[in-house]
Amino acid sequence: MFKTLKKYASLYVALFRASFIADLEYRVNFLTKVATDIFWYAAQVTTFEVLFRHTPLIGDWNLDQMRVFLGVVFVVDALYMIIFSENLDQFSEKVRKGDLDLLLAKPINSQFFISLQKATTAMIGNLGIALSWFIYAMIKMPDFEWIRLFWLILLVPCGLVALYATRFFMSAMAVIFARSENLQFIWYQIYRLGMRPDSIYVPWMKWLVLTALPMGVIASVPARSLLEPPNYGLFAWVFVLACGLLYLTNRFWKFALKFYSSASS
Repeated sequence: MFKTLKKYASLYVALFRASFIADLEYRVNFLTKVATDIFWYAAQVTTFEVLFRHTPLIGDWNLDQMRVFLGVVFVVDALYMIIFSENLDQFSEKVRKGDLDLLLAKPINSQFFISLQKATTAMIGNLGIALSWFIYAMIKMPDFEWIRLFWLILLVPCGLVALYATRFFMSAMAVIFARSENLQFIWYQIYRLGMRPDSIYVPWMKWLVLTALPMGVIASVPARSLLEPPNYGLFAWVFVLACGLLYLTNRFWKFALKFYSSASS
């Protein structure tokens, strides 16, 4: 198993390096993508800054805590954009144009390759901005226990897996239906649930975003590990959920491929 993981890690490093070299051909694109996301970051921050002018708490968090939550959102989103976004955005296009045929013919796990073939290295600048905001939010927290940051080593990857898995389920529908653009729109609406703290939802909705539609795992749970006493049961659930989602994506991918008709057929 260790040799397999090492093999895939080496392959991803090679793919990342190739993506970086390719992106350097369009250097203005780096600045353009960073500038575009700055507006998105500003919109999220402004929304909550304005809301807190009218109330001391949203859910059970104050302004300083909400800034930490936004920092986690920005970091996880930036990681997702670098690693997965471009591949899953173009999933349907690859199916229609027959690029999937080439991927399936390669002697490598097809789900791994179609999910990680291209890294959006232009988003590294966005990750820098996201980390800067996160560090700023941490410094503003009074009496923050910095040792709690170690929880993020477990919980941020779990949130990233939940984000990837939900998007992969929607994108892989293109293998069955050939076109899945409307499903991508649905996914974006679901994703927005994770852009807000889970404490603002009614109990049944909070349960939903931590289970069936696990958008609350993206940022709310990692933020809670920093801001509240540790909930070990919740953290264990998030880890089990992430492992289960990875397994289910693989099973669903194999199921979807049974409906695939080669573009050359």
